[in-house]
Amino acid sequence: MPLTEPHDDHLPREESVDAAGDAGAGAAPEETGQAAERALAEPEPVLPEPVRQRIVALTAAVLPGLPADEVPVPLRRVAKFAPNRRARLGAPVIAAQLTADPLFRQRITARVLADTGDLGTAVLEGTAPAAADPVEVAALAYLARPRGWRELIEASGAAVRAEADSAVVAELVREAEQRAGRAEHDRAVARVEAEKLRDELARVREELGQLREESRQLTRSLRETQARERKAAELLATERGRAARAAADADAELRRVRARLAEAESAAGVARASAKEARSVDDARLWLLLETIGQAAVGLRRELALDPVEKLPADFVADAFAEQPGGTAAGAATRARDTDDPARLDQLLALPRAHLVVDGYNVTKRGFGEMSLEQQRKRLITGLGGIAAQTGDEVTVVFDGAERMHGLPPAPRGVRVLFSRKGETADELIRRLVRAEPPGRPVVVVSSDREVADGVRRHGAYPLGADSLLRRLSRS
Repeated sequence: MPLTEPHDDHLPREESVDAAGDAGAGAAPEETGQAAERALAEPEPVLPEPVRQRIVALTAAVLPGLPADEVPVPLRRVAKFAPNRRARLGAPVIAAQLTADPLFRQRITARVLADTGDLGTAVLEGTAPAAADPVEVAALAYLARPRGWRELIEASGAAVRAEADSAVVAELVREAEQRAGRAEHDRAVARVEAEKLRDELARVREELGQLREESRQLTRSLRETQARERKAAELLATERGRAARAAADADAELRRVRARLAEAESAAGVARASAKEARSVDDARLWLLLETIGQAAVGLRRELALDPVEKLPADFVADAFAEQPGGTAAGAATRARDTDDPARLDQLLALPRAHLVVDGYNVTKRGFGEMSLEQQRKRLITGLGGIAAQTGDEVTVVFDGAERMHGLPPAPRGVRVLFSRKGETADELIRRLVRAEPPGRPVVVVSSDREVADGVRRHGAYPLGADSLLRRLSRS
């Protein structure tokens, strides 16, 4: 293919001079002018792809050696490329410039021929050495354009096509040899399979003889079995008669059993009435026992002079932490959930004297982590205030912190807000609160941290996931 589409109308005057020099070196002026006109009129030859690539590679190799003022403006940026990128990325621009700028092509040709030695001299003379690479000869002929250069390019194209045809023929021969080898292999395999099939046929014939003998034996067995079946049918008819008589006897017995069952149900009704009266007596005894225990507890409280307490166990833990500074928030990872059912949370909060302990940031980061930490704390504390007001239960919310937070709004009534002291985490403070409670008091811990859930469960608390509280707050 040509390097670019020719544009004869826009070629500079040097194209005419160059074409005339190539076509008629040493000819008369009239012949030189005619050769120049023919060169301008003739289109660019169709170059084989290897020849085109070689021309671009030769030009890209010598391009950086040209003075800056001799390099056309479109190629100045290409000349700065790395050697391995110059021919690959600048090929279109180089090809267009070689076609459109004869002076540039002459400068490139001079440097290329200086590097090719005897081969370049032979090409300038219009001959191609027999041992020379036809692609190299065609590339030099295109650049130098001596007498008969188009014939050299056509001969190169024929040589390239011949090599391609030879490669195709060689590939076809190789494939034919491979197919012949596979066919020979298939014939050998077929022979082996035929031998196997003959052996298999002999074995099948032998098995067929055995099966025929077995069939004769089975036929005799079938006749004997049919004779025994007739005898069994006669015995079955006899047994059916006996079974009919036994069924009649069973029906009579069933009627007698049903009569006895009716008598037993009547006796059971009397027994249930007696049991109900006995249960009423037991209920009265149980009520009297509970009343006695309650009065005994009142008497014991009076005897021990136990006044109503103003502090709860969690208040003592809170006092111990009040002497230490709290800190800024750091969210706890929600790694596991014990249960997220808000109905379960409502059931536990309905227990008498329940204590709700909340892992603060674990809940806020899961429910409304897009807010600032201050807004998270405020929203959670406000929601817990509503739960405390509805249930009357004790509520404690724990946050991580290295120093006490300043500017917190006052906590709602019934809600205790604690910050872990420096060197300890909110998880440790939660476990401390749980351990401070007396055995038997219902303590509910809300956290999706599995370590917290496992730790408080060992101390008798009820762990719940953060989602259960978030759903409970969404209903409020």
